[in-house]
Amino acid sequence: MPLDLRLAILAVTLILAFTIYKVLSKRIIPVKYSFLWWLAVVVLLILVIFPDVLIWFAYNLGFQTISNLVIGVFIVILFFITISLTVIVSAQKKKITLLIQEVSILKEKIK
Repeated sequence: MPLDLRLAILAVTLILAFTIYKVLSKRIIPVKYSFLWWLAVVVLLILVIFPDVLIWFAYNLGFQTISNLVIGVFIVILFFITISLTVIVSAQKKKITLLIQEVSILKEKIK
């Protein structure tokens, strides 16, 4: 793997890790929602530390260049994050609907 690609992945990984740390330290998101982001950081660090793994995957999966595989890995990570956030939003929507119904029932009982 070219050194400039490894450095670019490392830079993205460090920026992502710093951003996650700042968001957690300001308590913008709970820790349980940051686990998938930390998993993405770990995967990217493994790719930077062990580039042979990335080369092996690129060769066996039929990618022409390693950078195409890196972009593919980024896209897969973003898909997983999107799916997990969709699940979280769906659960929150159900809870909000239930709370609205309960508040409406309580308002009727008060009247």
